[in-house]
Amino acid sequence: MPRRLVGLTTRGRCLLAAGLAVALCAVLVDERDLLRVAAFAMMLPLLASVVVGYRQARLRGTRDLVPSRVTVGGDCQAHLTLHGTGRLGGRLLVEDVVPPALGGSCRAVVARLPRLGTIELSYPIRPVQRRVHSVGPLIVRIADPLGLAEHRPTIAGHSRLIVIPAVVSLTGLPAGGELGAGDAAGGRVGVGPGQDAVVVRSYRQGDDLRKVHWRTTARRDELMVRVEEWPERGGATVLLDHRCAAHRGSGPTSSLEYAVSLAASVYVHLRQHGQQVRLITADGLVLSGAADRTDHTIDTALDALAALRATDQCDLASGPAMAGRQDVVAVLGELGPVAIEQLLAHRPRGRRSHVVLMDVAAWDNAGNGSAGSVAADPAPAARLLAAAGWSVAVARPQRPPASVWDQLCSSSRSKLKAPR
Repeated sequence: MPRRLVGLTTRGRCLLAAGLAVALCAVLVDERDLLRVAAFAMMLPLLASVVVGYRQARLRGTRDLVPSRVTVGGDCQAHLTLHGTGRLGGRLLVEDVVPPALGGSCRAVVARLPRLGTIELSYPIRPVQRRVHSVGPLIVRIADPLGLAEHRPTIAGHSRLIVIPAVVSLTGLPAGGELGAGDAAGGRVGVGPGQDAVVVRSYRQGDDLRKVHWRTTARRDELMVRVEEWPERGGATVLLDHRCAAHRGSGPTSSLEYAVSLAASVYVHLRQHGQQVRLITADGLVLSGAADRTDHTIDTALDALAALRATDQCDLASGPAMAGRQDVVAVLGELGPVAIEQLLAHRPRGRRSHVVLMDVAAWDNAGNGSAGSVAADPAPAARLLAAAGWSVAVARPQRPPASVWDQLCSSSRSKLKAPR
């Protein structure tokens, strides 16, 4: 009985309390007719609670998100299916709990469920912020016609919606389009500065024709095949600065979201050009392209960026992860002296290094700043990095990522032509 009383509304509880009071008075004055009225008043809300609980037990629901993975600003549809067994009279108020970043909760009124049938509902979702969102639960308000009892059962749990960052189309590559390209793609043989080594031998019956080394074959006028390749050049590392203190603003218009979108676009652009790319964060976490040779797809990297949250650490901890045989493309927020020293100390020797500095002061001026903080001018950091051999571009909120990438490519080509 106590579990049934939980479903009573204020009206139902008041009627039950009034019935108890009338029953007590009827006993004191020995009035049987008044006692019958009291019994009716008490039984009515209890009966309403039982009926509502019966309707609740006969109701089920499901939710499908199509698609379950969408880009920021993309379109998604939530499909709800209500299953009823038996006849469920009365109206149902259906509420699906949706985060504000997805448009807020959706409510609908269902007049009546058909006997042994289903009702399908749908509503649009247009995400405005990158994240792995949780949609749900699906709640139904079931009440009796008199409003004496009410149940709010959860008929469907949570569904996950992955909102990946916006990826813009980029053109060109820094340093004349050779960023991260392996020399093995040119089919060179032997060992020399900046070259990979390929060991070849004469073709033998049964060898895979896909391993034919055509350049050596043409030079020796004999069919030659590769039997061993030295590792290619290391490709490229895309470094994303996701430190909370290095960015300004909140929500989809923050400098962090701009940086995530730009880093995602650069990663996809390089991968689409057939390059080996690592994606790492300011704390040294490798989101894609780890050294264990795991085959990371572009979708895997974008899903990792969707779940990425800002870190509270103050300094860059990804310096050792940058050191190696890979070129670097860094997308950085506000840099302090310690962060600049780390970048200069761990810059890969003999490799090209490129950096996009976020002018977070521009986000402050755009009204997205954080209270009590003054953003530093990126110009001094840009000069120090440029003097150390980095190609530098500066990003501002009014500049599209494609324009920033074009500036970085131009800066890289200028450095390549500059006398050393």
